[in-house]
Amino acid sequence: MAGKVSGSNFRKTIYFFKRNGIKNTCYAIWERLAVRRQPLYRFAPPAESELKAQRAAYGTMEHAYKISIVVPCYRTSPRHLLDMINSVRDQTYGNWELILADATEDDSVERTAGVVADPRIRYLRLAKNAGIAENTNCGILKASGDYIGLLDHDDLLTPDALFWMASAVSGREKDGKAAMLLYSDEDKCDGDGKAYYEPNCKEDFNLDLLLSNNYICHFLMMEGNLMRELLLRGEYNGAQDYDLVLRAVQRLAGREDTIVHIPRVLYHWRCHEASTAANPASKLYAYEAGRRALQDYADRNGWQAKAENTAHLGFYRLEYAGELFAARPDVGAVGGPLIRKNRIWGGRMAQDGTVFYQGLHRRFSGYLNRASLGQDAAALDIRNIRVRKEAWEIFRDTTGIPWRTAPGQEIFDVSALPEGTDFQAVSLALGLALQKNGYRLLYLPEQGRLWKDEENNHCYSKL
Repeated sequence: MAGKVSGSNFRKTIYFFKRNGIKNTCYAIWERLAVRRQPLYRFAPPAESELKAQRAAYGTMEHAYKISIVVPCYRTSPRHLLDMINSVRDQTYGNWELILADATEDDSVERTAGVVADPRIRYLRLAKNAGIAENTNCGILKASGDYIGLLDHDDLLTPDALFWMASAVSGREKDGKAAMLLYSDEDKCDGDGKAYYEPNCKEDFNLDLLLSNNYICHFLMMEGNLMRELLLRGEYNGAQDYDLVLRAVQRLAGREDTIVHIPRVLYHWRCHEASTAANPASKLYAYEAGRRALQDYADRNGWQAKAENTAHLGFYRLEYAGELFAARPDVGAVGGPLIRKNRIWGGRMAQDGTVFYQGLHRRFSGYLNRASLGQDAAALDIRNIRVRKEAWEIFRDTTGIPWRTAPGQEIFDVSALPEGTDFQAVSLALGLALQKNGYRLLYLPEQGRLWKDEENNHCYSKL
């Protein structure tokens, strides 16, 4: 659900109510009404002067990587098809090819595409409609680019999308680094492609956030050989992109610095009645496919965990069998939100000490539901943290005191710290030390704790 009032959001509310009951729905409506009071989003297209400068820069690039854009087509609206094609032709970066893998029974897509005269557009007639994954694979295997990007047949790229993608690859190459998987921010647009809303401003690569939701989504570009090697899997149709990203991430384990986030809206996801974006219940099978893709990822990693749906469609959680630390040897510490007066007071922290979701009501899910999802953290508030036994020595060396738990709890007994301890500073130091030793810090919203300190009183209570 979003702050915008529409028939689509009304349908989403009904589906949410059926899944989660009246109490949770009331909190969700309360939160969305609060969102409506925030400033409206307005997409600001790049100025013509900036686009002109990008075209000039492309002409002087020492190494202009060829980018193949693969689009599976099936009964595509002629207007939407032409809009999509023109959004590619308008790119300021010129070294691209557009592959239209068409499984439509008639020649409507071919005739529409034929109106556009551009040698960089390659039309591929498919013998049959084998499903979106196999149809896309046919295009991927025909792609000749150094990098391959995926674009839906009714969506739009911003005119600077490929420029920023190629610039990121080039910049990393100059620094002696590789770029294997790249993704940008995105937003949604109406059926006419004129009104933009619901921006998805993403985080840099965050494994456990990805294990909660395919936040990477669009615009996705991958090194060509990696894309051709992985391909899409038909058994995950509807969530084939999520499955692809999960398998790519597993392949790049230990090389997460090759996963590049470009913090710019470069992709417009068009919403109309047939699209998942506008009507999530129209493709419930896609959300089930996403859950199965996540389960497959956990199984391939040897984790004893079960992928489950959450209150929000398309968002998941891994329920670990037994102790989480036993299932996840990469996790050094687990923390959750610190709740004070029904608001998040502490929990996940950025490297500069900023508290994520600070001030958010504990029953709210936050921007794009992220406050309700598991995610990696740079640091965790030491007042609500569990540390694996193998890292207790790191804890002692960092804090100056041995690890010990609060009475009847698994979390750290914060009363062991000296009076006047700077909780933020010690939390940041511990997070840094654990990461330097190769551990991941996991933030779990369900590990919430109430905190009462008005009278220097430490009060813990599971939410």
